[in-house]
Amino acid sequence: MAELHPYVSFTTVRPHRITDLRHGAVSGSDLGMHAPRLTPLAASLPDTVPFVGPETQERAMGQMFAARLGANESGFGPAPAAIAALQAVAGDVWMYGDPEAHDLKSAIAGHHGVSPAHVVVGEGIDALLGLTVRLMIAAGDVAVTSAGAYPTFNFHVAGFGGRLVRVPYRDNHEDPSALLAAARAERARLVYLANPDNPMGSWHPAATITAMVADLPQGALLILDEAYADLAPGDTVPELDADDPRVIRMRSFSKAHGLAGLRVGYALAAPPLARAFDKVRNHFGLGRAAQAAALAALGDHAHLARVQRAVARARARVGAIAAEHGLVALPSATNFVTIDCGRDAAFARHVLAELGQRGVFVRMPGVSPLDRCIRVSLGPDPALDIFAATFGPALRAAAV
Repeated sequence: MAELHPYVSFTTVRPHRITDLRHGAVSGSDLGMHAPRLTPLAASLPDTVPFVGPETQERAMGQMFAARLGANESGFGPAPAAIAALQAVAGDVWMYGDPEAHDLKSAIAGHHGVSPAHVVVGEGIDALLGLTVRLMIAAGDVAVTSAGAYPTFNFHVAGFGGRLVRVPYRDNHEDPSALLAAARAERARLVYLANPDNPMGSWHPAATITAMVADLPQGALLILDEAYADLAPGDTVPELDADDPRVIRMRSFSKAHGLAGLRVGYALAAPPLARAFDKVRNHFGLGRAAQAAALAALGDHAHLARVQRAVARARARVGAIAAEHGLVALPSATNFVTIDCGRDAAFARHVLAELGQRGVFVRMPGVSPLDRCIRVSLGPDPALDIFAATFGPALRAAAV
């Protein structure tokens, strides 16, 4: 298997000849005169993709993975109601989606006991992170995050010219106290915290988050990424005032609801901030099919309960698989389990590669000391059967 970084891939663009049908070949040297005139900021950025997709790795291997357990998708699938909604709307996809997403926003508002004016919808949390950064970060402004936390936030901050300040994890958790201290010292505009956390699967109780919001320095906005909240213990999600201007909460339909391929997410914020998204968002970014499926998924409570039970069983099974090999599976409030491989990053990376050669796609954190671990997304038994059968051989091969 080709060696690929678990999070970032670098694309090398090589000179090539372009043939004009009227005038023949254009030389590579001539093309340099017509290079795109990027802004200085854009020109300074690397050509990166925050995550190496399984499809990229499959192309490198020349074969497909037998078990797709690396992207934190829901292998348990979408709600039957969501599938039916997609089927019902298939003939209508010649029309754009409602640019105001009125019905979906209203349903989300009702679900959370807020008004539609508190709701922003978008193409997944990734897009909402980018819009938030665009609204809040000018060149040189500071954003605070954790070293090793969700890298797409970092990608957007760099893309808008902000300055990232990273603090270390503490005991496999993001460290609210360290984040606040850095925000105060750096006069940060944004503070990013995921609860539950990716990539470690850890979480803080609601009281910790409530205290963090109360202690935010003046002028700072907390981005509270709650992508995994539907899979977390009941005391994880805080009750925050929907009109509090100090925090924006983000949720996803990609995890428990199984709609990762449609890219639907939403944010809850005080109405002045929520309205500001209309200044910068892609107003037709959320398609008709995505809106219909998300609306149906939100109302299918029975399916969500089934997924929550299946995730709990799968967590226990992955923990048992790790224990069979003398390894520790970290406690998880998400749809993945992080396994401490017990050695250094080089060993964990070798385990990752050996699993890939055996047809199992998993990922690992990219920053020390988290990179001693691998991260296994949870899925149905057939996928976990493959992981169980290949994990031991992968560990033994990596230890040689």
